[in-house]
Amino acid sequence: MDLINLFVKSIFIENMVFAYFLGMCSYLAISKTLKNGIGMGLAVTFVLTVTVPINFLLYEYILKPGALSWAGTQFAQLDLNFLSLIMFIAVIASMVQLVEMIMEKFSPSLYGSLGIFLPLIAVNCAILGGSLFIKIKDITNITEAGVYGFGSGVGWFLAIVAIAAIREKISYSNVPAPLRGLGITFIITGLMAIGFMSFMGIKL
Repeated sequence: MDLINLFVKSIFIENMVFAYFLGMCSYLAISKTLKNGIGMGLAVTFVLTVTVPINFLLYEYILKPGALSWAGTQFAQLDLNFLSLIMFIAVIASMVQLVEMIMEKFSPSLYGSLGIFLPLIAVNCAILGGSLFIKIKDITNITEAGVYGFGSGVGWFLAIVAIAAIREKISYSNVPAPLRGLGITFIITGLMAIGFMSFMGIKL
């Protein structure tokens, strides 16, 4: 049940876009069409699901203070926490490269339409945020880390797919000229964030 709570919480209550406003650059740029939104959402979900557990293991067994005690008493006091950002980004960049190769092989049209934003997943703050949050959240094992990473990815996927579907619809609406484009998108994002706040009372 705790895993279900963690999963639901990471999707709705602590949504990367609507709670923390992470990954907004690609969220706004790629969400012009539903197809691109789905492709980017799936890519981000995959990278989060894989990198959060890997980075959890890196932090627990190599980086955090005293993590290297398994290697011998002489390493018990070693603190490599200052390398966290570099190590996390290296893992994320490797996974993004894998996603890029797979997408180019099996969906060249989507690969072309995502353009520069696909390699920029490597510096997507939502993905890095997922790995950094495991340092401050009460995550104790790799299963919880995997559930949290997958839930965070699903939450980001829902956010970009929802805004992409809405943006396709409002392109046929009579939006006032000053609000067209990013203006109305910011307003809708704010309203969706308020809507997601209603999930804060959920406790399974």
